[in-house]
Amino acid sequence: MTKSDVTGGEPPSTLHQRIRGDIEARILSGAWAPGHRIPFEHELMVEYGCSRMTVNKAISALADVGLVVRRRRAGSFVARPRIQSVVLDIPDIQGEIQRRGEPYGFRLLSRRRRLANPRRPEEVELAEDGEVLVLRGLHLASDRPFSLEERLIGLSAVPEAAGVDFDETSPGAWLLSHVPWTEAEHRIYAVNADADAAGLLAIEPRAACLAVERRTWRGGERITFVRNLFPGDAYDLIARFGPARA
Repeated sequence: MTKSDVTGGEPPSTLHQRIRGDIEARILSGAWAPGHRIPFEHELMVEYGCSRMTVNKAISALADVGLVVRRRRAGSFVARPRIQSVVLDIPDIQGEIQRRGEPYGFRLLSRRRRLANPRRPEEVELAEDGEVLVLRGLHLASDRPFSLEERLIGLSAVPEAAGVDFDETSPGAWLLSHVPWTEAEHRIYAVNADADAAGLLAIEPRAACLAVERRTWRGGERITFVRNLFPGDAYDLIARFGPARA
């Protein structure tokens, strides 16, 4: 233990909170982006004039709240924000990012109104002899790419969607607040990012990602089909269950 931990300076209980606060501020301000390696423990010991135990306590607290990922022998790194979704729930990407303390943003990449592709049954069922609104956008956390979204909205069921400006408001947030749904279906699978998706998400081509596809209905009407692509470390799927009954 160094001298500043026992005499003079700040007590360890206060110092570890200051170390944690300093690192947390850099992460939440965007100064340290996801994947950034924070200084090694011995470097922080020198910077703050404290013991390894005090530094370790600060880093452990950051890891416990999901801001930092610790990798054996490699060090500690800024974690990506994560979506934690109950298996049957609809994930609220905007809410999860904001609860983490990061500013949320949505960037509309493309928008097109067209007839359904007859070779894609999900589009034909969604269109119901009408048109679909095809949207592609990027969810952002602190202006950094977080999830790539591709969405179809059935204009027979939701004709008002054709007049909505999705340049800043995400389609998912608008649908949740304006169009009640009664049933949803999820399909979740692992996939490697192609070159286009990797470029938009600022990850390596063929990096592991989690694709979450969802269909929603209102009564018998199909409302939307959406596919969100998350980098593999950005999404948690959570289920709570009890023992099976006979």
